[in-house]
Formats: sequence, structure tokens, C-alpha cells
Amino acid sequence: MDTASEAAPATATEPLSAVGRHQTTAFFLMIGLLAMAPFFIYPLFLMKALCFALFACAFNLLIGYVGLLSFGHAAFLGSAGYTSAYAAKAWGWPPELAILAGTAIAAALGLAIGALAIRSKGIYFANITLALAQMVYFFCVQAKFTGGEDGIQSVPRGVFLGLFDLRNIMTMYFVVLAIFIAGFLLLYRTIHSPFGQVLKAIREHEPRAVSLGYSAERYKLVAFVLSATLSGLAGGTKAIVFQLASLTDVHWTMSGEVVLMTLLGGLGTVFGPVVGAFIVISLENYLAQLGAWVTVVQGIIFIICVLTFRRGVVGEIARLIRKPL
Repeated sequence: MDTASEAAPATATEPLSAVGRHQTTAFFLMIGLLAMAPFFIYPLFLMKALCFALFACAFNLLIGYVGLLSFGHAAFLGSAGYTSAYAAKAWGWPPELAILAGTAIAAALGLAIGALAIRSKGIYFANITLALAQMVYFFCVQAKFTGGEDGIQSVPRGVFLGLFDLRNIMTMYFVVLAIFIAGFLLLYRTIHSPFGQVLKAIREHEPRAVSLGYSAERYKLVAFVLSATLSGLAGGTKAIVFQLASLTDVHWTMSGEVVLMTLLGGLGTVFGPVVGAFIVISLENYLAQLGAWVTVVQGIIFIICVLTFRRGVVGEIARLIRKPL
């Protein structure tokens, strides 16, 4: 076999049905592990990882399948968190409505920011999203309802759909798992739909996609809004889980953290952001005793992983077993 055929991606040599079977198997394996995990691992840690995994998957839709690097995704995570926390605490809304309210605010914010930034490309797009996200951050610092540096604390978890008491940590975990699965499946369907194929075409060669009659800006805007919406779903869920909404989630460093998760797991892969999120959250949890040195250690690990696993953890595994993941 020649070098060219060895370098060919698995999708070029395998039928699409086989690709789907590999990813379906990996999906059910992931769900099985996540369903058993809370019986062996602290559920609150797992819920935090699941929220960030959904956030990373939403971000991956934009950077991995459209080729747009956003440094402002923390705005969607944080604004949804504040909205959900305020709705649940001040208005007494049930958790499902509070989370939906946060998701809706993130979608509206995504539409506004996307409409302003989507015509830019490369570093200009990244800088515009960062600048607009910083405006959201300073609004959260000054607004009275956000509680400033104290944030919104003691957010009631309530009863989900009138049936599931979220004060029970195991019940809360499986509700969060269900939300993650719903968001993951929506992203999976989007990626593998005709819409997703157009996004990939725009990423690979935008002028050619435009010459075929596709409105690149419209497709990119829809993808941006969808990414913002699911980021908001993650942020709203996280606020209910931890009963807290704080400035940490809307700060620009959170946007950098989700970039780290996506690159570490595998850019443009289906399961990469999930793996990357669990790795980063695990590092933060187990290296917390290092204090301010956590960021330095994370940076060193990131550099080593980028130099060693250029495709990310999942990307390298997929290359070794020659199965797209």
C-alpha cells in the first residue's frame, strides 16, 4: 500500500454505514460509563465535567466544523448562568424553566454578537468576539441583580418537571446526564446532516461553497447561534447544579479554558471535547492543592499534549485504530 493510501482518512476508505456503527458503539460505551460513574466517583465532580463537556462540544461545532475561533464563548455560558440563577431564586421558577430562560438569553446574545462578528475572519473574528464578551463581563460586574463579585448564591434546585427532586444528588446527576445527552445528540445530528456538510465545505473552501450558491454568512450565523444556545444550556444547568452564578463563568479566561478542552480532546472530532473537558476538570480538581501554580502546570501539560498528540487525544486514538471518532 502506498503512502497516499495509508494517509487517507478512514471516512475515505470505509462506507458511511461503518463510520456510523463505530461512532454509535462509542456513544453507547460513553453512556454506559457515565451511567455507572456516580456509583464510584463523586457525582458533583461528574456533573461539573458534564456541563463543561456540553460547553466544549458546543464550542467545537464552531471551531471544528466551521473554522471560526471565538474567544467570547464565556459570555454565553455566564449570561445563561446568571439568568437561570436569578429566575430560580428571585422569581421562584422551576429548574426546567430557569434553565430554558438562560438558554434563550444565550441564544439571543449569540444572535446579536454573531450578527456583528460573523463577517470578520481569522484573528479579527476572534478579537471582535473577545471584545463583545468583555462588554458582557463588565455589565455583569456593574449590574445589581448579578450580585457583583459575590454572584448569585444559594440558588434553589427545586423539582425538575414536577417529578424529580434535585435536592437528591443522584437524581440531580441523572437529570444533568439527560441534558448532556440531549445536547450531544443534537450536535451529532447537526454535524451529520446536510447542514453540517455545508459547514464543512465552508470551512475547507468558502469561495467554492459560495460559488455553489450557499450563503456562507447565513450558515455561519446559524452555527454560531446554535453553538451559543447550547453553551447557554450548559451554563444554566451548571448554575442550578452548583446553586451559584459567578463572574468566573463570564470571564475571558473561561473562553480560553474551553479552547484548551477542545484542542486537548481533539479538534473537529465528535467525542474529543468530552474527553478534553474531563481531562481539564480532573486536572483542576486533583491539582487544586498547588494553588496559583495550577495554571502553570496546566500550560505545561497542554504544551506537551499539543506536541505529542497533534490531533488531540481522541484524534490520535482514531488515527491509531483507523476509526473516525
